[in-house]
Amino acid sequence: MLGLFDLTVLPACGEAPLDPLLPVDEAVAMVALSKARDSASRAPKGSLVLGADTIVCLEGKILGKPKNAAEASAMLHALSGKKHTVYTGMALIQDDRELWDTAAADVWFRPMEDPEIEAYIATGSPLDKAGAYGAQDLAALFVERIEGEFYTVVGLPMCGLGKLLAAFGIRLWGKNG
Repeated sequence: MLGLFDLTVLPACGEAPLDPLLPVDEAVAMVALSKARDSASRAPKGSLVLGADTIVCLEGKILGKPKNAAEASAMLHALSGKKHTVYTGMALIQDDRELWDTAAADVWFRPMEDPEIEAYIATGSPLDKAGAYGAQDLAALFVERIEGEFYTVVGLPMCGLGKLLAAFGIRLWGKNG
């Protein structure tokens, strides 16, 4: 989408837990930074490395990726008919330089019926996503409204990423340098 084609995916080997002593927005950015550091340690010198992490926060409770279908069902039932906040942390690293940022978006779900929740879980999609849903897939049928950037909810805020890339001299409009 951004016109960046010379990319290599180098997944982080693990995931740091959220630090409960930090504000949620900073904690998710620190997880993203941990992922970026891990991948950067295995990348060629001079590589620009991006790490990201997304969490869902409902009434002060963090909803990560569900461990199984039962946990996904519990999360979706909890989200039904309510507003929650999605936080995505991003970190860019190049050699010794590190920058990070977090974006947040509020999402409102309509009330959902048990059969549609179970049918959605049967697709398998909820099992690898924070909050047990992907706004970019069939869960879009549950989303009444989003306040904030849509791409925050799907896991990589384009506006914030553009700002971070610009800070590293990568211009997505016009010449780089």
